[in-house]
Amino acid sequence: MEVILLEKIQNLGDLGELVKVKPGYARNYLVPQGKAAPATAENRAKFEQRRRELEQAAEGKLVVAQRRAEAMNGAKLTIARRVSEDGKLFGSVSTVDIAEEMERQGQELQKSEIHLSEGPLKSLGEHEVAVSLHPEVHISILVEVVAEE
Repeated sequence: MEVILLEKIQNLGDLGELVKVKPGYARNYLVPQGKAAPATAENRAKFEQRRRELEQAAEGKLVVAQRRAEAMNGAKLTIARRVSEDGKLFGSVSTVDIAEEMERQGQELQKSEIHLSEGPLKSLGEHEVAVSLHPEVHISILVEVVAEE
């Protein structure tokens, strides 16, 4: 299925590109989220009329993401968890825990923006966590998992 991208999507394309995707991906994710429109003649004409407006909106989102990245750059979070006598964690530290701790520090961070490449954190110590605020803005934050007192 061909769609017109209404914003830049990582690993897919830029604003205004005509891309071929699987029908389910377009129907269930891209179109409902407002990230793409079916590539019909009518939608192509509408897109060309709205191109400048969409480009300005995309630039605005990029600027906001860059400001957020500057505010979060070098952030260090400390999350306390219960541990057993031999030092193993009871449970793990997930994206939800990281987002909640970042919010306590006054920064807004969505769990979908956090990327734990090896899954939830299951050990004590410092862990570098990747954060994608925008397809062009990536930072890393340091999460220290410590034993609860």
